Amino acid sequence: MTLPAPVVVIGGGRMGEAIVSGLLSAGACAVGDVVVTEPHVERRRELGDAHGVRTVAEATDALAGARIVLLAVKSQVIDEVVRGISGTLSEQAPDAVVVSIAAGVSCARLESVLGTGVPVVRVMPNTPAIVHEAMSVVSGGTDAGEEDVAMVVELFDTLGKTVVVDERYQDVSTALSGSGPAYVAIFVDALARAGVRHGLPRDVAQSLAVQTLLGTASLLDRTGEHPEELVDAVSSPGGTTIAAVEALEDGGFRSAVADAVSAAVERAKELGS
Repeated sequence: MTLPAPVVVIGGGRMGEAIVSGLLSAGACAVGDVVVTEPHVERRRELGDAHGVRTVAEATDALAGARIVLLAVKSQVIDEVVRGISGTLSEQAPDAVVVSIAAGVSCARLESVLGTGVPVVRVMPNTPAIVHEAMSVVSGGTDAGEEDVAMVVELFDTLGKTVVVDERYQDVSTALSGSGPAYVAIFVDALARAGVRHGLPRDVAQSLAVQTLLGTASLLDRTGEHPEELVDAVSSPGGTTIAAVEALEDGGFRSAVADAVSAAVERAKELGS
């Protein structure tokens, strides 16, 4: 798979760099077909040295002929960024598809600034993109055709897995998989700390926790088994696991997770407004 070039990535932060790394390592783009815009000179130098891509300070200097313009900036600044590129985009890159990874920001909001006819695709990846194990959720805007969405899916397939959903599910997807790595990291840390409490060295406890998480996730993914089936399979009558599961239930583990997702959904809606 080769994406149409050039590809412009606006924002050279961790996620912007992860996307660039994924595209290049998958052979989806040649080094010379990727431009990253980043205002900080030291960060531009780091990105150029690490990946060999061209870097510029101003987004308007990178848009000529662009086919994919990826907005890898925070929700709080995306309006300013889009207003800054809208005129240049229409003049110099009339065939570009605009892709946004800003949490909570709807396609309609971007379309209202960019103008009628500009294809906009909204994506929520997550930080495992850095190791090419992302879960990315893709939704097309009003003027994005099937080919535009398919092209964006191919782009994010270089970073892990993708799923296409109606945009009304983006906020809950953000709360689930976009914010999910933080929930998982908290669980791993809690599990490891519990091991340390009972005498395990920290490095051993963390290794046990991380590999258990990886193995369990792979098992559920490959078998398609419902998580409750796995809980039942591991919980021998009168054994250690069922005692631990009961302690988690008594502590409100499930409801705490549900509350965390609900809080993230509400924050995504706030960012969108």
